[in-house]
Amino acid sequence: MKALSIRQPWANLIASGTKTMETRTWATSYRGELLIVSSKYPRISPAGCALAVVDLVECRPMTLADEKFARCEVYEHAIVWIFRNIRPISPIPIRGKLGLFDPDINMTTMIHITA
Repeated sequence: MKALSIRQPWANLIASGTKTMETRTWATSYRGELLIVSSKYPRISPAGCALAVVDLVECRPMTLADEKFARCEVYEHAIVWIFRNIRPISPIPIRGKLGLFDPDINMTTMIHITA
């Protein structure tokens, strides 16, 4: 599993299922489970924690129709990362990094929150 650091409040919105697309100016060929990690700044709780596991199913150029799901307006060179099967987890402190990274936590310690 790979991980992706995302600024708040967007990380919380993904964990809640409200935001199902993330935008970047770069795409990835990686597909599969992705750990969503909230960045330390801004200090919106829970900062610096793994918050959810999602399935990254597609990366493609952003369109106007994506704005609602990405929770932002289209911008130049925007690529949407489409998430499915969003599973919030109990926050786990973790140090984020730029780009996709291998998380340095024991994945078996993650406890899924049931709705």
